[in-house]
Amino acid sequence: MNQPPVLGICAQASGMGKTTLLTRLLPLLAEHGIRVSVIKQTGDGFDLDRPGKDSHRLREAGAAQVLLSAPQRWVLLTENEVDKSDDRLLPLIRHLDSRQCDLVLVEGFRHAPVPKIEVYRAANEVCLLAWDDSHVIAVASDISLPVPVPLLDLNDSAAVARFVVAWLKQAADQSVSGAQRLQVSAACTA
Repeated sequence: MNQPPVLGICAQASGMGKTTLLTRLLPLLAEHGIRVSVIKQTGDGFDLDRPGKDSHRLREAGAAQVLLSAPQRWVLLTENEVDKSDDRLLPLIRHLDSRQCDLVLVEGFRHAPVPKIEVYRAANEVCLLAWDDSHVIAVASDISLPVPVPLLDLNDSAAVARFVVAWLKQAADQSVSGAQRLQVSAACTA
């Protein structure tokens, strides 16, 4: 089964508004009928589990994975070797159920080799990734900037959503045309 397109929402520093942008984009994309899964990079040592709970005790006893299941959701806790690189993103994507989403939005993982929208706020005064990262396809900012990619208004979530919808349509068209090329190529060699 094909994996859905992946689009990163990244920034050079924390506090730029990545999560705020995502929380505004999700309902707007849903209005377009787009089902979105999110992978969020987080700091060291987070834990959804609590000491004393059975699942925590099982992990402490050495379980490599514990799947918690409730009627409305489930979560898979997996113990990993420490890997702080952004290389761990691509294997994580394979854990998502592609039958349940049309798009994977990734928050963080700014150095991962996936298409990304960079979030930039003037107040943070950091260098733009867009100048050195060919995977940055747009910059969403609260100020006008000279950038080598489309500039989106960070405060206009609907405009950012329209950009994502157009990008997703283009990705789907390229995927279809690529599949058609494969069919033509297969027919030519048959």
